[in-house]
Amino acid sequence: MKNRAKTLPKLDSRDWHEQLAAVIAAEDTDQFPAVLVQALRRVVPFDFPVFFVYRGAERPICVYDTFTPRERIIFVTDYQEGPYLLDPFYQACAERIQPGLYRLREIAPDRFYHSEYHRSYYRRTGLAEEIGFVIALSDDMRLVISLMRAGTSTPFSDRDFGKLRRVEPIVHALSFRRWRNLESQQAIGTEPEVTRPSLDTQVTGAFEKFGEGVLTRRERDVVRMVLRGHSSESIGRHLEISTGTVKIHRKNLYGKLGISSQSELFSKFISYLSDAIGDGVAAS
Repeated sequence: MKNRAKTLPKLDSRDWHEQLAAVIAAEDTDQFPAVLVQALRRVVPFDFPVFFVYRGAERPICVYDTFTPRERIIFVTDYQEGPYLLDPFYQACAERIQPGLYRLREIAPDRFYHSEYHRSYYRRTGLAEEIGFVIALSDDMRLVISLMRAGTSTPFSDRDFGKLRRVEPIVHALSFRRWRNLESQQAIGTEPEVTRPSLDTQVTGAFEKFGEGVLTRRERDVVRMVLRGHSSESIGRHLEISTGTVKIHRKNLYGKLGISSQSELFSKFISYLSDAIGDGVAAS
């Protein structure tokens, strides 16, 4: 630990202490997220921040962002309608990742940047890189403070990451104090949506049931991992089967679904998800 600390870049301590004092003063106010973001911008520059709370299989709740209305459609509204299921940060939180600071590429599956999710959704965000503070609010609830750089900006350097890692314990402690009692949508000051619980169940249920009645349980496991961006080798390691067996499962499930590519698999999943949500809303 002593050697690691020596390698971390230095911060302007006086400036950081002034920013930290402002964050502490705003802790019990609605301005807390904005003041925290302002402090973090003094550590390293970034284009967008967004704060998502993940709890179990529920759809994520956005507690703060600085997007324009147009940007928010892609980064928040569209994301909450289903793509979050394939987001590495959502998956990491569902698996109860340890608190800390993570680069997206560190926690993403090995073929994430070649996945159809990345091509069809994530690329629309135009991001060059995303890193996130993962804060444990409870055993099954995580807050992720994502800092994003757009495609016109340079990715976060190792020095940038090191500076943010120095302040991570403070960000975690203050954010935990601010949102530790978050138990419902009402707790964050937004109006509850009548269809929200139903949609949570429909979206996650659709992901779990995609291919049910057509594919075997193991084939459905493979489908979910393919959609998330795992290679055949990675799927084999996770499911403890050989790469050859994974490839056989992929060939069989493609045949059963009448498709021949990952792109078609993604399109069929999105179509299935849309139909499942639409049917559920119509029935409610």
